[in-house]
Amino acid sequence: MDPEVLKKAPLFAGLEDEAATALSSAMGKLYLNKGDVLFHEGDTEDRLYIVVSGKIKLGRTGSAGRENLLAVVGPGQMFGELSVFDPGPRSTTATAVTACELRTLEHDELIPWLTDRPEVAQGLLGQLAARLRRANDVVADLVFSDVPGRVAKQLLELAQRFGDKRDDGMHVHHDLTQEELAQLVGASRETVNKALADFAARGWIRLEPRSVTILDVERVERRAR
Repeated sequence: MDPEVLKKAPLFAGLEDEAATALSSAMGKLYLNKGDVLFHEGDTEDRLYIVVSGKIKLGRTGSAGRENLLAVVGPGQMFGELSVFDPGPRSTTATAVTACELRTLEHDELIPWLTDRPEVAQGLLGQLAARLRRANDVVADLVFSDVPGRVAKQLLELAQRFGDKRDDGMHVHHDLTQEELAQLVGASRETVNKALADFAARGWIRLEPRSVTILDVERVERRAR
């Protein structure tokens, strides 16, 4: 298997080692520098991507030019899967938050795997279902949750994917700027910074450059509800 982190991707869920190795060998390799744009919203390329190392942000730009950050994906996560079932224009812009190593799979290369290996199709459908569920949660949060609640929830989600448990708490090196974190929450930078400063003053978190340490996970979880 090349490399082991690929086993975490939904595409490989349920595959035996021999089949997983064959699928891995069919994938291309791609390396990005920090700030490189992989594809733009509206592009028609139809590859699927798996992150091996680094972080990729997926965002959209509104008609007024305002940017909205939909997700940040890291090692073992997959994106671009919509093009497998609907090879239309990209719905987001993908940009490297850090230096990245990716694996890529062309649409035409993947179709035989979907036909011959139902478990591959099941993995992709599971990914799409999870994405739809997350989209529903985001809409509900925008309607029912205040900004501090959304900030708390986003910190916990980032901790789940990028957190490192330490003696003093959960260290989350998210690599995002203040503006990007605000875009991910769906609020202004000033409002998000105010919520973060309040959490820090209460002793729930410690703010650091492009990272945060959650000192009191239970309190943050309560605020996220």
